Amino acid sequence: MLLVFGFSVFFRTTGEGVFHCPRCGGDRAYRRRAARRWITLFFLPAVPLRRLGEVVECRVCRARFPVSALRAPTAQQLAAALPAGMRAAAGLVLRSGDPEDEDARERAIEAVTGYGELGYDDLCIDTDLELREEFLEEEVARAGSGLAVEAKEWFLARCVRIGLADGPLDEAERRTLHRVAQLLAMSRAHALGVITMTEAAAH
Repeated sequence: MLLVFGFSVFFRTTGEGVFHCPRCGGDRAYRRRAARRWITLFFLPAVPLRRLGEVVECRVCRARFPVSALRAPTAQQLAAALPAGMRAAAGLVLRSGDPEDEDARERAIEAVTGYGELGYDDLCIDTDLELREEFLEEEVARAGSGLAVEAKEWFLARCVRIGLADGPLDEAERRTLHRVAQLLAMSRAHALGVITMTEAAAH
């Protein structure tokens, strides 16, 4: 009897979900697949050998990527993170200046609703001012992780306008704005340029 044996790699699905496919350029369904080498007998897996790791496979284009591809936010996640991030940044800026100033609050409401959170109002501001600073910073960082350079500049400029609403920026407000920029992964020089230009445009 003729025995036909060889070596092949087989994949087993370990999970499914939606991710941002680097090849398609949009949100797509994926399969998380574990690869393992086998000795085959009559082209069927017979003896398992070593594991080769996991990949993410797009169910549309069939391309395979490292599991790290799942870290990129989907469009839906980014859509939710942006208003939450702006809301958190507004809270940080208001807290560093005069949180009761009506003009600053109005500017904060304008900025947050502009990012899609239409129910944001004075009551929401009061709630956010009571939140832990660490929580607010995490929300800003989450929003910044999916933004292009130009979008980060626009985000920071909106924060600067909130700070300017109650008068010229003081030292505490400047420190907060630089912290927001840092959370957005902007360099200090880049942030300074955006802050300076926004101040100049406001006068």
